[in-house]
Amino acid sequence: MQEKNSLKTPVRYFKGVGPKKGELLAKLGIGTAEDLLYYLPARYEDRSNLTAIKDLKIGEHQTVEGEVITCTNRIAKSGTRFFQVAVTDRTGFVHATWFNQPYLKDYFKKGQRVILYGKVEVHDKLQILQPEYEILEGDDTDSIHIGRIVPIYSTVAGLGQRYFRSLADTAVSKYCRSLVEKLPTYLLAREKLVDIKFAVRNIHFPATFENLEKAYRRIVFEEFFMLQLALAIKKAHSKASAEGLGHKVSGKLIDSFKNNLSFELTEGQKKAISDISRDMSETRPMNRLLEGDVGSGKTVVAAYALVLTVQNGFQGVIMAPTEVLARQHFIGLSELLMPLGISISLLIGGMTPETKRQVAEEIRSGRIDIVVGTHAVIQESVQFNKLGIAVIDEQHKFGVTQRAILKQKGYNPHILVMTATPIPRTLALTVYGDLDISVIRELPKGRKPIETYWVEEEKRGKAYKFVKEELEKGRQAYVVCPLIKARVQGPGPKGQGATEIYEKLKTEIFPDYTVALLHGKMGLQEKDKVMKEFKKGKIDLLVSTVVIEVGIDVPNASVMLVENAERFGLAQLHQLRGRVGRGEHESYCILLADPKTEEAAKRIRAIENTLDGFQIAEADLDIRGPGEFFGTKQHGLPEIKFGNILKDFDIMERARKEAFGLVAADPALSEEHHQQLKTDLLDKFKDKLELINVA
Repeated sequence: MQEKNSLKTPVRYFKGVGPKKGELLAKLGIGTAEDLLYYLPARYEDRSNLTAIKDLKIGEHQTVEGEVITCTNRIAKSGTRFFQVAVTDRTGFVHATWFNQPYLKDYFKKGQRVILYGKVEVHDKLQILQPEYEILEGDDTDSIHIGRIVPIYSTVAGLGQRYFRSLADTAVSKYCRSLVEKLPTYLLAREKLVDIKFAVRNIHFPATFENLEKAYRRIVFEEFFMLQLALAIKKAHSKASAEGLGHKVSGKLIDSFKNNLSFELTEGQKKAISDISRDMSETRPMNRLLEGDVGSGKTVVAAYALVLTVQNGFQGVIMAPTEVLARQHFIGLSELLMPLGISISLLIGGMTPETKRQVAEEIRSGRIDIVVGTHAVIQESVQFNKLGIAVIDEQHKFGVTQRAILKQKGYNPHILVMTATPIPRTLALTVYGDLDISVIRELPKGRKPIETYWVEEEKRGKAYKFVKEELEKGRQAYVVCPLIKARVQGPGPKGQGATEIYEKLKTEIFPDYTVALLHGKMGLQEKDKVMKEFKKGKIDLLVSTVVIEVGIDVPNASVMLVENAERFGLAQLHQLRGRVGRGEHESYCILLADPKTEEAAKRIRAIENTLDGFQIAEADLDIRGPGEFFGTKQHGLPEIKFGNILKDFDIMERARKEAFGLVAADPALSEEHHQQLKTDLLDKFKDKLELINVA
């Protein structure tokens, strides 16, 4: 039995909430009074200043109140069904129109007072299309529904605005007083934050927009602060944890590695190598993110770290998300490291059990210095003799657990995680707030810019003609498809299939050239053979799925043609484009696309207009929003529910500064005024204990 006014009181005990409504609320993640208090409105309507119909401005979103004088279902000349009501407030008339919602006739009645909110337009007559609406009941002039700033919530069918608003009002009235302040008084004063009771009350039912702003800032600050506090504790703990493996950074092996390089390192590579040298020379484990655009030369920097650990008598491992990428790393690192006498081996799932057992034995005995592999390297049977560094490539494609298992393969090894998906600073402070970050911004000398073109489906023939012209020059080309086989029916978006495109290009479009097919369901040996022949120039045109997204390096390939480009994410398109432009030839990326949504069109325009991966990442974050840019499963952090790390970045930075300052002063949160913080932190992150260590 819950105590009276307990925040944990189930919402099913609220008046008007039965089993069915309880199930609907559960869909929104609302099970208790506390959940309801922290279910924030999606937006607000200022119903304290309603606009008279005669004063409505075309093209603007406005709110009107009036009386329904007619309501009827109609059919347009085009055959489209719509429901329309005429509303008057004695100063004029406006029509509200909803398409394909005939059931609304059961809700609206002549003589009712209604609130309408939406964009005002003129189509033969003054209209508001698809407006938000609320039917007023009784004397609503002094209520939570009108005559004030009114909260509008995101709900599901069956939970109307009036009903939900009344529930929120009950929660605020009865349970807000039970909220416990977790932020210390000195922090509230320094950051000029209102207390939590005021914040929650005014986030739902603000008396003024000024109060709403104060409430929002307080709630968002607390959310960001708790997240940054967990990251600060994790970072402090990793630096204060058991001694790592201090490395000597000078020696003959590392000198030979540098002298054997056939190219000059970029300033970004030199700076990253300097950061890694400093980290690995210390006796606490390195935890560094190496962030660089496609083709910026991260692998060479990783190779330096691997050579450094071998020079100090340790082993190194690099884990990649796909077998294709692992093989590419193996080939590239073999060319760099074998001349130095470093033994390197590949370990991937597609190998025979006997081969895997043999490689595992050589790793255990220490006969192998460097292991390159996929998830296979974290299998229980793989035991390292003396692991010095673990490198995780394209790390966002691995889960938190997989990274933790790899780290446990040694005694506090150094950790270097790499990504070719540039991360906006806003996200870096959120997702990688516990890591030190090195960024390689520039590309190696000699890299030519890649010309990118958006080509509509009707001009496909011209695109193929251009590809043929490049093949005639002796170049090679990629054609990438979103699917292995075309989907023409059933659920999910339709798209070009690699197998069908391959047959067409091979027999009809490019019969005089060697065309090959590559996709994820092919056998390991078959895939390996295709890639080797393409790299040797024996294949002119490679039709593929995104299996070639990262890690493929064929300098003679000058054209990347992407089928159904609107089906790919921005980061994916940027990665695919990075497969060309790796040699001395002018290179091109052709995006065959007919986007059906504005979001898809924005992605195509963004990739067409810039080659800078960091600008593309910012655009991607802006288009998709922070909630989708990185799935929480990958980085292991709780979802950001209240704040927007783009719009509220200044609050994030303030919260981060305060959190890291607090942990520097009180690492274990042992001071009395931090006890509530400690309790809440452990509760909030109870499922993610790898983030914190203050218990």
